[in-house]
Amino acid sequence: MYSKVFSLISKYNLKPNSDLGQNFLIVGDVIKREVERAEIKNSETILEIGPGLGVLTDELAKRAGKVYAIEKDSRVIEILKREYDWRNVEIIQGDALKVRFPEFDKVVSNLPYQISSPITFKLLKYDFERAVLIYQLEFAQRMVAKPGDKNYSRLSVMVQAKVNVDLVERIGRGAFYPKPKVDSAVIVMEPKPKDEQIELNENLVKALFQHRRKLASKALKDSYHMLGLTREDFKKFKPIIERIPHANKRVFQLSPEEIKEIEAYLKGKHIIR
Repeated sequence: MYSKVFSLISKYNLKPNSDLGQNFLIVGDVIKREVERAEIKNSETILEIGPGLGVLTDELAKRAGKVYAIEKDSRVIEILKREYDWRNVEIIQGDALKVRFPEFDKVVSNLPYQISSPITFKLLKYDFERAVLIYQLEFAQRMVAKPGDKNYSRLSVMVQAKVNVDLVERIGRGAFYPKPKVDSAVIVMEPKPKDEQIELNENLVKALFQHRRKLASKALKDSYHMLGLTREDFKKFKPIIERIPHANKRVFQLSPEEIKEIEAYLKGKHIIR
């Protein structure tokens, strides 16, 4: 993989674009493990976001029935089309945050780190069987953090409400070219059964985690505007907000299930929809 990436960079005089988060994975063993963890069947359709110079895409194409690769950089797309003779890979040119994803079974990607948060929230809106994704280590640690942990955040809640998530491997900076300034990690996500998934009001979660170390009731009182309440509304509803379930728990200790109880209470009182 190392030689393949550098031969292409040299051949096309390609300068990685830091604005697009281009840190190309160059260690073959990491790519091999990423593909193996996806447990790809030849009948399955795989989504890849940011194929880069195609080394991961090439491995996916050998195992999958179909691969969709979304790439924003026209220079990279030209290289992929010239260098590979894939019959089951369709390259979609565009911004992964803006294009509508085609139907897919699994997603396997070395994600551009600057879009980690929005692309994760977007993926959670789609049905898929498994996701094997490389993130910045700190971001990955927040994804898997449990209530009460120092890394537990809005991201932790929104992810764990919908999927089972595991951090399965840490990756050093030297596995990429150019070297990023941070270490990375491989995350595996599998959606929970539909009847176990929790649909949370995103504005409520944002309002709570705006003040993650405060008591839940105090956090909501300090962020009432994020619930769409006016000052007059807040004056009227303040006593109700003070009596929410788990009012005296700190926000970073709340599980997704407990936040759902707060949501149900506020909906019952017609404070949120």
